[in-house]
Amino acid sequence: MFIHLGGEKIIRTSELIAIFDLSIEKSSKISKSFVQHAQKEKNVEVIGEEECKSIVVTKTKVYYSPISSTTLKKRTSNLLMSDIETFSNQRSR
Repeated sequence: MFIHLGGEKIIRTSELIAIFDLSIEKSSKISKSFVQHAQKEKNVEVIGEEECKSIVVTKTKVYYSPISSTTLKKRTSNLLMSDIETFSNQRSR
């Protein structure tokens, strides 16, 4: 399955590690350090030109998304529930 992060960016859900509200960058020294390290490694991508609202961490990159963390988490939950239903239906056959 895939998740739309905003703009033209779509990632595989299997690549997703975490979704954070952008405010975590200001409130957590560890998070700020993590993002700074990713920037030094050139593994950060800002999606679109709108104001960033969330940070999405994948296995290979850190994305600044214009979509709120709440909306992104709902999208992943919906995909997860869809996967569970598909799996359950396959097992009951």
